[in-house]
Amino acid sequence: MENVLLVRYGEIHLKGLNRPYFERKLVERIKFALRETGARIIYAQGRIYAWNIPENVKSSAIERLQRVFGIHSISPAVSVAKDWETICSTAKELLKDALSDGKRHTFKVFARRADKKFPMTSMEICCELGGYLLNEFDNISVDVHDPELKICVEVRENALLYTEEFMGAGGMPTGTAGRGTLLISGGIDSPVAGYMLAKRGLELSAVHFYSYPYTSERARDKVIELARILSTHSGEIKLHLVPFTDIQLAIYEKCPPKETTIIMRRLMMRIAERLAKADGSLALITGEALGQVASQTLQSLCVTDDAVSMPVFRPLIGFDKEEITAIAKRIGTFETSIMPYEDCCTVFVPQHPVTKPEVEDIRKSETAVDFTEMIEQAIKDTEVIELGRA
Repeated sequence: MENVLLVRYGEIHLKGLNRPYFERKLVERIKFALRETGARIIYAQGRIYAWNIPENVKSSAIERLQRVFGIHSISPAVSVAKDWETICSTAKELLKDALSDGKRHTFKVFARRADKKFPMTSMEICCELGGYLLNEFDNISVDVHDPELKICVEVRENALLYTEEFMGAGGMPTGTAGRGTLLISGGIDSPVAGYMLAKRGLELSAVHFYSYPYTSERARDKVIELARILSTHSGEIKLHLVPFTDIQLAIYEKCPPKETTIIMRRLMMRIAERLAKADGSLALITGEALGQVASQTLQSLCVTDDAVSMPVFRPLIGFDKEEITAIAKRIGTFETSIMPYEDCCTVFVPQHPVTKPEVEDIRKSETAVDFTEMIEQAIKDTEVIELGRA
């Protein structure tokens, strides 16, 4: 008998001739996630197996795998010989552990015979093993529709038996969809936006703008921590920390007060686009939701996008705050996001920002200042931090 983690993937099954590419990427991410456990990763017959994981780290290994995009579910299983008596005795021990509370439970046997040379069909395994277990235990009954306990058997090179299934993150393996650059603030929304697109296979870079001394070192550290937490899901993140004070002061001194926020956003997008192209990113990512604040009206978003030629992805565009907050809590960024340290988007906020800007008006207002040298200096002074590497 040998313990193994059985890893299933979902959406990858829909791929055609390029399916092996996605499978290889998923195996790479699994190996990275379990690199400290000494696990041996094997792919065979549409399943991925993690062998040689010590019992004392099995729970943490499952938790790590639950963060790997592309995984549908994980089951801790035992591998035994394809001998019927061994299968029955192993199933009995597993069910005995599941019935340790002493209560009466319903159960069902699930079987999958991948090895067609095995003398029993999947249905015969279910019937025979279910009957055997019913005779062995007095406090169980069969429920084929909604059982409380499941005994699962997969007959492959060996027989794999398990009773639990832990759901994974789903999505596509990191790195299968190219690279995108996330504009990350210290708020709730942007880390969630990064998570949503990392789940679709994007590798992430990130750009954060800070305005010291108007924003504190704690605000900067907060964003670094948010990016670190995000990297536990997405994998490696290259975080760019851009000094924005001079540009922000020039905007608020020279540009019309009601337009300062939208002009600030446009300049952020331009700098982010420059850094994104240098990183090999093909799109920008923001955490904006339609109508949430003045800079997120449809007109404002159109004027913001006018500043760049790169596509801008907004995965939260149709979400409300409660939906975004629920995801933030689930992925572990919420408690850090609500720490009371302001970023540069929340200082110098005009009292009456424009909500329906016209692109020609904003372009004209921007000519009040030549931002060229300030942009070049901000890019030159940008600090880069690598997060999530081994």
